[in-house]
Amino acid sequence: MIEPAPVAGGTAPAPVAPPKPVPGDRVAVVSPSSGLPGILPLPFELGLERLRTEFGLEPVEYPATRRMGATPQERADDLHAAFADPEIKAVIASIGGDDQITVLPLLDRDLIRAHPKPFFGYSDNTNLLLFLNNLGIVGYHGGAVMTEFGRPHALHPLTADSLRAALFTSGPHELRPAERYRDTDRDWGDPATFAQEPASEPAAGWTWHRPDRVVEGRAWGGNLEILAWLLMADREIEPDPAAYEGRVLFLETSEELPRAEEVFRILRNMGERGLLERFPALLMARPKCWSFERPLTGPAKRQYAEEQREAVLRALGTYAPDAMAVFDVDFGHTDPQQVIPYGGPVRVDGPARRITVTY
Repeated sequence: MIEPAPVAGGTAPAPVAPPKPVPGDRVAVVSPSSGLPGILPLPFELGLERLRTEFGLEPVEYPATRRMGATPQERADDLHAAFADPEIKAVIASIGGDDQITVLPLLDRDLIRAHPKPFFGYSDNTNLLLFLNNLGIVGYHGGAVMTEFGRPHALHPLTADSLRAALFTSGPHELRPAERYRDTDRDWGDPATFAQEPASEPAAGWTWHRPDRVVEGRAWGGNLEILAWLLMADREIEPDPAAYEGRVLFLETSEELPRAEEVFRILRNMGERGLLERFPALLMARPKCWSFERPLTGPAKRQYAEEQREAVLRALGTYAPDAMAVFDVDFGHTDPQQVIPYGGPVRVDGPARRITVTY
């Protein structure tokens, strides 16, 4: 039985970025959450092909990658095999899901710590990104096979630039506001979906709150709903809030479109735990305001986004009144998506209105 290791505390060394792949290398493609590639193969196959032809990498699938209903142990076994294989130079999630928290207790910390590799994923993969962070390994929030590499028609240029920088380079990369964005989807089972550029709409740019200083710190956060679950399970969260002092918090919400009041309550609970006040800056992703279940349009979409922003500001006003915040940064469930190095350095320059990450 694998014994859980204590979470790294505030005195632990900063996470280190593992060695990067180069074109020609083999990369693991895994499904630590949902085996959706087995049901909707079109975006998955397109993503695999782009990894080969546009990034020069050789994707290697593992047994549970296309298996819906794979057990937590089967998914943990795939991760162990991917990290332990010396020929695999990076690990990329196919997509997210909702139960990766059940995989975490089965992971061999010593094995993964001994074989650090870049891991790419977001949404439910916040679980594994936080797990890696606590092992001292920088992960990469973004770049799932089905959603980014398998984007209809072509990768968005902002996404492609960020992915290339995060995959292959080490150094600073400046995030840029998108001129247009998309948060709507079409049927992944229809080949016509992938033959044309997706419809998009104008993006208003970033919105800054208290941009009166420069903040530099290591990124911590991810999907807000997943962090709430981890907090409830008391898993992978440092018990001493001081461990997060000076870090840059980054948060995004999912296609489940959590209500503004729920967003506020999660942040309020983080505040009551003494967490929220530790972060001098918050990057809040552009919220996804559309889903097949709630296809908001026009004024309803704008109202959803505005209410979420007001909820975040209300929580900051109570628990972190001096924090700087930037809204509508493109790193969440919308398109384009830029990669955030989980545990890596982030510089938020309020006066210059610039955000720079270090891959």
